[in-house]
Amino acid sequence: MILIISEKPIAAQRISNILAGSKVTEQLSKRAKYYIFEKEGKQYTTIAMKGHITGVDFPPHYQHWIGTDLKNLANAELVTYATEKDIADFLQKIAPKADGIIVATDSDREGEAIGLEALEIVKKENPKINIERASFSAITPKDINDAFQKLAKVDYNLGESANARREIDLVWGAVLTRFLSLVSGKLGREFLSMGRVQGPTLGLVVDREKERLAFVSKPFWEIQALFKKEKSEFAAQHKKGRFWDEKEAKKAFECGKPPKGKVTDVSKKKRVLAKPIPFNTTGFLRAATAIGFSAGQAMSIAESLYQSGYISYPRTDNSVYPPTLILKDVLVELSKVAEFELPVRKLLALKALVPSRGKEAKDHPPIHPVSAAPKAKLDPRSWKIYVLVCRHFFATLAEDAETENLSVEIDLNTQPFVARGQVFTKLGWKEFYPYSKATEVLLPNLEKGDIVDLLKLDLLAKKTEPPGRYSQGSLIKAMSDLNLGTKSTRAEIIQKLYARQYISGQQAIIPSKVAFAVVDSLEKYDGKVVKPEMTAELEKEMDLVAAGEKEKQKIVLESRKFLLEILEDLLKNKASIGTMIREAARADSILGKCGKCGKDLMIRTGRTGKRFVGCTGYPSCTNTYPLPQMGKIIPTDKRCPECGALVIRVLGKGRRKFEMCLDMNCKTKEAWKNSSKKKSKKTSKKQINVERKRESIKK
Repeated sequence: MILIISEKPIAAQRISNILAGSKVTEQLSKRAKYYIFEKEGKQYTTIAMKGHITGVDFPPHYQHWIGTDLKNLANAELVTYATEKDIADFLQKIAPKADGIIVATDSDREGEAIGLEALEIVKKENPKINIERASFSAITPKDINDAFQKLAKVDYNLGESANARREIDLVWGAVLTRFLSLVSGKLGREFLSMGRVQGPTLGLVVDREKERLAFVSKPFWEIQALFKKEKSEFAAQHKKGRFWDEKEAKKAFECGKPPKGKVTDVSKKKRVLAKPIPFNTTGFLRAATAIGFSAGQAMSIAESLYQSGYISYPRTDNSVYPPTLILKDVLVELSKVAEFELPVRKLLALKALVPSRGKEAKDHPPIHPVSAAPKAKLDPRSWKIYVLVCRHFFATLAEDAETENLSVEIDLNTQPFVARGQVFTKLGWKEFYPYSKATEVLLPNLEKGDIVDLLKLDLLAKKTEPPGRYSQGSLIKAMSDLNLGTKSTRAEIIQKLYARQYISGQQAIIPSKVAFAVVDSLEKYDGKVVKPEMTAELEKEMDLVAAGEKEKQKIVLESRKFLLEILEDLLKNKASIGTMIREAARADSILGKCGKCGKDLMIRTGRTGKRFVGCTGYPSCTNTYPLPQMGKIIPTDKRCPECGALVIRVLGKGRRKFEMCLDMNCKTKEAWKNSSKKKSKKTSKKQINVERKRESIKK
């Protein structure tokens, strides 16, 4: 019997069905699902691992945050335990019966590490078992059959590099998280997390916000004109563009009388708009976040589509299609999807399919569709991601787009104006990729010497804008450029920052006051935790483990020593760091002034973990309001026009957000506006009074 190790249940089922080509029997051993089939006279058993089946943690006596010495924690020996005991027990039971084992987990570091977990259990019961590796980038009949016909060796170094990252991140995360939470007094549900990659990522967001706050706007002026030739109107702008001197701008603006302009020059220029390069993980996430997904949602959906056999493996740095990928065959397969019949037909009609090329990596191929997905079988969001991947694939195979750009110079009483037009002479890839619009600006037929009428002249006062905030897509790009995290973990890191309420906003990421305090305090008393250099250096060390040039345990020990040096500085300044964070947390919690006594209304949390709004004037003022228990609460400057209560903004999961007035009894019923679509648990007045009594007793 041959034992096959698969990473997820859906992959185990698909691999078994593909290899068997006939009947596959599904069975359970407690909660461990496995599949049995025969092929060429051999019996196979495929077991689904459900990801990692063993975890790494500190010994039990380190679980208490209060009273644990952080230096001892940084040096503590780690223990391994079973997270999926039923699967581990099944492997232990079946191992003696197996003649061989084939690791068929995802072909990356994490997949290799998961395979090693299974091998460790099996080899204890069957030390001489034959071990092989099936590597593939898509779960299609061709890819799976090819992989099992060309079995290779397990890459132990690659798996150990993932284990190194796992241990390093656990120790760094535990020590830094406990330090920040303990010195700030933010424990329980409100603990402050921090980690090796979280710190520099949060530092990027805070630094960008500091740039915005420090930015000093400069005024400038623009002169815009609306001309007309015969029946066609067209816009033009003063050739200088921005005027930094108001007097100069006003003097130039006097050119509007008499209202006639003369065309002094007409120039045409052809421009090629290169088609996009194939999707690597960073490119895919940037595109997905641009159409409304969070990075975490997009990655989760892509993983599901891969497991279902619809797209290739979504974690890759490669943006060059391999020569083994038969592009025409993929297009023919996608023609089975009704929505893609026409674009596929147009692509197949081209003289040759010449894909664009980005940066080549020794990795999985770029993300691309591998099979036709029936729309009826996918939920709307999965379908949207699948279409994005398919449309992008089409765009990489299409021709470049071409435009003719027209520049017309007009003299308006000695002042030069320019009108710019653009028409597409070849739509190329733009025809296949609706996410990038083919914008045209049409101008009338203009020739040198033509006289045009001035219909309107505007002097616009403007000012320079600060640099834009990070979006999730641009933050992932910055993390990739700085080697922060991996293609597999970057989306997860950003989700953690949201979960801990360090950041809010989806299209524009806004750091909280606590985020500022955490970054500022760590910068002031150490700096390394929130700067990318240290994290990038550790990533290089883990690459050396993967290459077999360094032992896992050695870099784990080196990282612990480095952490202890950082911790030494932080502990010396724990009082100052704690004060900075507590003051910021208090500022973050203030929603506005109490309508009854004029003191601050703050978000408070009772002993049960329920949050509510209470007045800082308590016990003299007992004004309270209930709150939704989920979502980030953001104050606004508004008050309800009906009852006068404060209006807050609630940011829920994903892109869901709404504004509400704090008074639930408000006649306008604006309270809990839009929240009926997805009800939130909320604290009642009765619960708040109980919490108040508990506070009084405690005092």
